[in-house]
Amino acid sequence: MPIPDSPLLSLTGIRKVFPGCIANDAIDLDVQPGEIHALLGENGAGKSTLVKIIYGVLRPDQGDIHWNGDLVQIANPAQAREFGIGMVFQHFSLFEALTTLENVALALPREDHDKLRARLVETADAYGLALQPDRHVHELSMGERQRIEIVRCLLQDPQLLILDEPTSVLTPQETETLFETLRKLAAERRAILYISHKLEEVRSLCDKATILRNGRRVDDCIPSAETARSLAEKMIGKRVESVRKRATTQQGNIGLQVSSLTTHSHQPHGMDLSDIDFAVRGGEILGIAGIAGNGQIELMDALSGETGAPLGGTIEILGTDATHLNPNERRDLGAVFVPEERIGQAAVADMTLVENSFLTASARMKFSPNGLIDWNAVGSFADNIVRDFDVRTTGVSALASSLSGGNLQKFIVGREMLQEPQLLIVSQPTWGVDAGAAAAIHEEIQRLVSAGAAVLVISQDLDEIFLLSDRIAVISQGTLSSATPANDVTPEDIGLLMGVRHTQQEKTKYAAA
Repeated sequence: MPIPDSPLLSLTGIRKVFPGCIANDAIDLDVQPGEIHALLGENGAGKSTLVKIIYGVLRPDQGDIHWNGDLVQIANPAQAREFGIGMVFQHFSLFEALTTLENVALALPREDHDKLRARLVETADAYGLALQPDRHVHELSMGERQRIEIVRCLLQDPQLLILDEPTSVLTPQETETLFETLRKLAAERRAILYISHKLEEVRSLCDKATILRNGRRVDDCIPSAETARSLAEKMIGKRVESVRKRATTQQGNIGLQVSSLTTHSHQPHGMDLSDIDFAVRGGEILGIAGIAGNGQIELMDALSGETGAPLGGTIEILGTDATHLNPNERRDLGAVFVPEERIGQAAVADMTLVENSFLTASARMKFSPNGLIDWNAVGSFADNIVRDFDVRTTGVSALASSLSGGNLQKFIVGREMLQEPQLLIVSQPTWGVDAGAAAAIHEEIQRLVSAGAAVLVISQDLDEIFLLSDRIAVISQGTLSSATPANDVTPEDIGLLMGVRHTQQEKTKYAAA
């Protein structure tokens, strides 16, 4: 019998404690050379803390790290890279005003630019990650930006590559290209530690999975021998019911009507919107798909009123012209908004959950007879959000910054949906949320629609778009395709539309098709 490989990376008894929280508790993990190893768990399970320890961002309180059989301490990311550990974070660390080559050069020891250019092109081509060294990052799609991050890691010759939610900004076609690259790396005996909430991807790509729950390792399995549901149940520790798409119901009046919307982006290197037209009726979900950076943020800001009146066009909310109304006035009409950016836009980091619950729901809160805020009512509302949306927190007096990203997302979505709006506009509703929480959010969205609300969902997750939407449109380069019934298109059709600028002529063609 062949002798099994010694682990490339071996963690033993890793423990990390933060005030009021045991993030990692006696975790053991072995990663073999040439293995694509998934690290799975619900929000707050300890995945991010563990990979930050591996990459030297955090130091463990207890436990040992062995690298190639040697006991090591990883003091910082620079030392991790010296060992041969690379990491691509979910949120890219690129300077948009610099070129691809300049961004790569910043992360590497000083080297002649011509030699570095040649190495960059050779490495990118070898792994099917085509890059143009002299293009500025602000001109690139999210998929192209991710390629820069991966190639930048590969130029450091890593033996272990850590990827955090790597396909969250990719089209189906770009995802398949990434998988081909990862399989090539594994064939070279490099190891991949892969974090994802997309369980079907994990099943098709990964050789092994380690499951974390509440900071502890609870299981190891072969993903291909599991179903997405069984993986989710291992993560959560209880049965997960599949979300079924609701039956189409009788549609009501128009909840949101957007006509010829044209804006100038307020984002650095953002995307202007041009001639956007669509409508959403009560009892209907319109899904807007697209790759990040194609105008989603600008569309959300225009609809919520955060950037003021647009350059051109009109926005009607529940029959009222809201084009020149501010965000609170739009909410007073019966609309609620869930933006993509959690901290700073949807929530204030150093405010408590009680205070954050009041931020957007003040008009629906009870006031005392003297006109002061009834904080008992606000506290009760915050308690309801935490209970109904299973927000894992030490209590409603906890700061928003103390929650994991997924738990904060559940709180923000719950805050808006418990106001029982007539119009919900939500961007990336389950971004970074585990399978169980995503299912709960999807159920609540469908419940709201079944009660007659109009819902606009902006999402990069095509599975989510197809699960929820009655009709689907695609945003690309600041333009929007005509909306098509979800049953009439495939994910591949939508993926192809993601790179097209939708002129009026093309919109007519799509509508006719």
